[in-house]
Amino acid sequence: MDKSAGQKNATQYLYPPSDPFDQRMLDVGDGHKVYVEQCGRRDGIPVVVLHGGPGGGCSPAMRRYFDPEVYRVILFDQRGCGRSRPHASVENNTTWHLVSDIELIRETLGIDKWMVFGGSWGATLSLIYGITHPDRTAALILRGVFLMTQAELAWFYGGGASQFWPDLWERFADIIPKDEQDNFITAYHRRLFCGDMMIETRFARAWASWENALASIESNGAGGEGPAEYARAFARLENHYFHNAGFLDSDGWILDNVNRIANIPGIIVQGRFDMICPPTSAYGLSQKWDRGRLRLVGKAGHALSEAGISAELVRAMDGFAEIADELGL
Repeated sequence: MDKSAGQKNATQYLYPPSDPFDQRMLDVGDGHKVYVEQCGRRDGIPVVVLHGGPGGGCSPAMRRYFDPEVYRVILFDQRGCGRSRPHASVENNTTWHLVSDIELIRETLGIDKWMVFGGSWGATLSLIYGITHPDRTAALILRGVFLMTQAELAWFYGGGASQFWPDLWERFADIIPKDEQDNFITAYHRRLFCGDMMIETRFARAWASWENALASIESNGAGGEGPAEYARAFARLENHYFHNAGFLDSDGWILDNVNRIANIPGIIVQGRFDMICPPTSAYGLSQKWDRGRLRLVGKAGHALSEAGISAELVRAMDGFAEIADELGL
């Protein structure tokens, strides 16, 4: 990677903006419809993009990590997120519903096998999908790895990250009564699902602000709140998943099942100073996954938009394009 990456804007490494050639609302059952789009080359190498959160959504910038002359890029908003409906709904919304949705999208679009690209929670979901459907996964490209473990949740919501950001942590923690501060995920859950829109929105903003402020190494805590509607969906869905331990059967489920992706090649792009998903998870994954190549990016945090992170992700996708035939694509 160019040593000057840290001094450049991330967009300098990305492909030009592009518009989708296909947009649709796909009925996935259980009362949910998910927004799906395709861009790039219609007969190109298929890659599905899994956004973060849970509760985030796909954005036009996510199209730009792939050469539009080479890749057929599929993006979608997960249940309850972005343009998917019903908005902010947690009904019939679990990890396994999302894995099923990914498969339905693949089948609906007539794709036999594809690459899977995801960051943060999107990396979690990519790994779970790959473990569940290794025969449909040609390669995994992961950023800011989160393995959905209690240790990771304790780091971010139990005081670990607060050691570096005490001022911002105070804002997140102090709106919860002292007698409930032994478990912030549960305390926020009570308020995010209380049925009072004003209360839900207030606590959603606080939840989202804590995470947004720590995402980029460049922001120094100035992540901002974002629109209230987005914050409410993001916070409710993320808290719902974390409150239920990602709906996995056991703590450490991903690493316990990583043998199922042993033959799938992958690239792990990880910021050295990621405060949301510390590098220990990415490193641990790389140690147990022989074909997963770890690329630690110095002077980088968690955000997809950071220059060093973007440069490595584009490099990874350009590299996989050169060996698509070997991957059966």
